[in-house]
Amino acid sequence: MIKKKALLIDLTLCIGCNACQDACKTENGLPEGEETRLSDTAYTALEEHDGVYVRRMCQHCIDPTCASVCPVGAFTKTAEGPVLYDESKCIGCRYCIQACPFQVPRYEWGSNYPRVQKCRFCAERLKQGLQTACAEACPTGATKFGDRDDLVREAYNRMQAGPGKYVDRIYGLDEVGGTSILYLSSVPFEELGFKTRLTHTPLPMLTWQALSKIPTVVSVGGVFLYGIWWITNRRTEVRRIEKELKKQKRPSNGASQTEN
Repeated sequence: MIKKKALLIDLTLCIGCNACQDACKTENGLPEGEETRLSDTAYTALEEHDGVYVRRMCQHCIDPTCASVCPVGAFTKTAEGPVLYDESKCIGCRYCIQACPFQVPRYEWGSNYPRVQKCRFCAERLKQGLQTACAEACPTGATKFGDRDDLVREAYNRMQAGPGKYVDRIYGLDEVGGTSILYLSSVPFEELGFKTRLTHTPLPMLTWQALSKIPTVVSVGGVFLYGIWWITNRRTEVRRIEKELKKQKRPSNGASQTEN
């Protein structure tokens, strides 16, 4: 059985050195240079919130919405955890960008052959039994790679070992059904720009619940529209018959002159 991989990002250990982004850029052949926001040339980025460094990247949802809305299957979820993008299938509809609950995917607007860009979770390294480049480069252990279940246990152990050090929440544990990127923080997540009101139900499940009702809606709507069509045409037919009856009852000019 393949175990799902994940990252545990402990914001209390991050010193803002940007080694994670540098390693990511090198691994993916992206242009050098520090970027503080996600872009088509930065798959991960560090934001600073009053001295707290927050690392942003694709959350690699356990049940990814981007994959569920893609009409051509350009996004797939692997058994190990990464959510991957196949540019050869992409038609540029950008539904993935609109659907992502974390607003992660970026589009190459300046390219003649634009692609969707985001973290690939170092899928090729995982196949070789290696950890992600960012986790390997982190000098403080702020980013740790491992089996998701093991990292969840470690996160709880850290919280229990340091009462009051962390807020009582592992971000990514349940959000939209759970993600492969888990966070610990000493500051409430909502104060750090995290979306904290997300449902715990995987968004594709909500989408399916809505789409599954479409056949019923279409059937009822079809009957309703047919009813309107029948009534409208029936009224037209009645008016036509009434006109014909009036013509038959109306005396001709010749008949009137004879009677006079």
